[in-house]
Amino acid sequence: MNRLQDRVAVITGAASGIGLASAKRFADEGAVVVGVDLNTDAIEALAKDTGGSAITCDVTDEAAVKAMVAQVIADHGRVDIAFNNAGISPPEDDSILETGIEAWEKVQKVNLTSVYLCCKYVLPHMRAQGRGSIINTASFVAVMGAATSQISYSASKGGVLSMTRELGVQFAREGIRVNALCPGPVNTPLLQELFAADAERAQRRLVHVPMGRFAEASEIAAAAAFLASDDSSYMTASTFLVDGGISGAYVTPL
Repeated sequence: MNRLQDRVAVITGAASGIGLASAKRFADEGAVVVGVDLNTDAIEALAKDTGGSAITCDVTDEAAVKAMVAQVIADHGRVDIAFNNAGISPPEDDSILETGIEAWEKVQKVNLTSVYLCCKYVLPHMRAQGRGSIINTASFVAVMGAATSQISYSASKGGVLSMTRELGVQFAREGIRVNALCPGPVNTPLLQELFAADAERAQRRLVHVPMGRFAEASEIAAAAAFLASDDSSYMTASTFLVDGGISGAYVTPL
């Protein structure tokens, strides 16, 4: 399928996990992919693999994000898709009783402030074009309580969800769709790092998944490609859950 043929897609957090899988999926569907991350080696390898380009950028820094978007416009003339996917979930983010203010602020900057900045600077270009698709990575924990506490992460993703709804409503009549992609637990380096030192915590999370496994990044990438494409042309301000049934479950099978 070439649902994204020749569309310019900016993907943050493109060096690994969902971002990397999505960059490859978007490219396979015809998009011109701009991978954005702090890991220069990884996104340059991605650009070589997909025929796209790479921009090293700290998406928590306003001046850097503004310059990144300006570079995309200078290089490609437009931005059709913005997949704001950069995110962290550090091991020190736990119960509110244990999590320090440093961890809290770090997570908010990466998970929430970066989405605000990327939306702020791509929206004027999409408005001028009269169309665009923005996909913001939230999480299933933005719509329900987490079984394993990670207060900073949950709060940041709740903020992403609220921001997405507001932007989706505000810009709907200008041809711009803004949707929140809400994955369940995904077998990515982020999750692997989180559970590496605590196998019991991983099992406590896994038992709540009706499908009995964590998602693969490629499965979330497929959902992102749908939201980026015209197949989702009547969707905006939506909460798109890809969580293996967690949000629909009262009890799960053993």
